[in-house]
Amino acid sequence: MLKLYSFLPSGNCYKIRLLLTQLSIPFERVEVNIINGESRTPEFLTKNPNGRIPVLETESGQFLAESNAIIFYLSEGTQFLPQDRFLRAQVLQWLFFEQYSHEPFIATSRFWISYLGKAEEYKDAIEQKRAPGYAALTVMEDHLQQHRFFVGEQYTIADIGLFAYTHVAHEGNFDLTRFPAIQAWIKRVESQPLHITIEQT
Repeated sequence: MLKLYSFLPSGNCYKIRLLLTQLSIPFERVEVNIINGESRTPEFLTKNPNGRIPVLETESGQFLAESNAIIFYLSEGTQFLPQDRFLRAQVLQWLFFEQYSHEPFIATSRFWISYLGKAEEYKDAIEQKRAPGYAALTVMEDHLQQHRFFVGEQYTIADIGLFAYTHVAHEGNFDLTRFPAIQAWIKRVESQPLHITIEQT
């Protein structure tokens, strides 16, 4: 059985749990509390020298890190990853966008505010993340005004990757009421078969 080393509140871990559930693939979840430094222990570093979650352990004992690499690996040969070469590249385009232009601003703000409870301590850093975070949401909004999903008008891992932190962006004090197309897309994602919430294990 697959083994997923994860931290329940993490959107990056949620992506994988959501995809595995929607693929009806059984897995064992191993909680790694990053707030307590459990991803920095010598034992965990043998699984991922970068000391971050999530990490997927395959049935053969191999370890794979980086959330979007993991969902790409798991979606190979399924309806969640298009076969067309250009559409596959578009999926990667949005996953790279998520990690470079979206997650560093929206997810980090959420972590500081809602999980560390240090909104005042990180006030200046959070403020610096407002504009680029809203810029990423604007890119998504513009795209979703013309499309139901991000790639090929079908639900793919591009949607899963972007949904994970977007639907909880309010926990980082981002106002999604300004983005009606994103709000409608969130409802479409939540209506997909076998959808689970970020709190579900």
